[in-house]
Amino acid sequence: MTTPDLSTAWQVQSLLLGYPDEALASRLPLLRAATGTLPRALATPLRAFLDHAEATPLLELAAGYVATFDHRKRFSPYLTYFAYGDTRKRGMALLRFKHAYRAAGLELGDDELPDHLAVVLEFAASGNAEAGLRLLTEHRAGLELIRVGLREAGSPWAHVLESVSATLPPLGGREHDAVARLAAQGPPEEEVGLAPFAPPEYMPQGGHR
Repeated sequence: MTTPDLSTAWQVQSLLLGYPDEALASRLPLLRAATGTLPRALATPLRAFLDHAEATPLLELAAGYVATFDHRKRFSPYLTYFAYGDTRKRGMALLRFKHAYRAAGLELGDDELPDHLAVVLEFAASGNAEAGLRLLTEHRAGLELIRVGLREAGSPWAHVLESVSATLPPLGGREHDAVARLAAQGPPEEEVGLAPFAPPEYMPQGGHR
């Protein structure tokens, strides 16, 4: 998988993980054309989401996005939430993202959090593949929980997360353990006694994918 392939995939994924609006709707043909240049592992899930987006009225697509990402913490697109919950340590983690962007000459607006998955993917696509890949890999456990959770819920955005996952190295044993712990315990300060944070396949006694 070449760096141009990764950059193209990350850019398409970033746009598809943003709020669906008229701008996105107008870009769908361009995104499909870009997807056509990618290796199968990256392109096939993106085409599945594009099929859904093109067949779904924009208002319905936007409502589905809000219901998925804004109302369910399990699918939070803010990567540091999974590692740090809403603790003060999360603030330091956010600074790490900001420092990475600033080192690359990028400054985010005050209305954007730097750990939003769409923002991280756009950063990685914009000539910062090495730094972007590092940030994504450091938060792989959260990404995997989002991916599997969306798939279990039958969400069309699961396809986009499948493509994101395909741009990253295969999960190692330690990463599987980190995913299992997060699935069982949830982010820091999660209340004791709640149901597992992720589907059973990522619980310690379950299998891994």
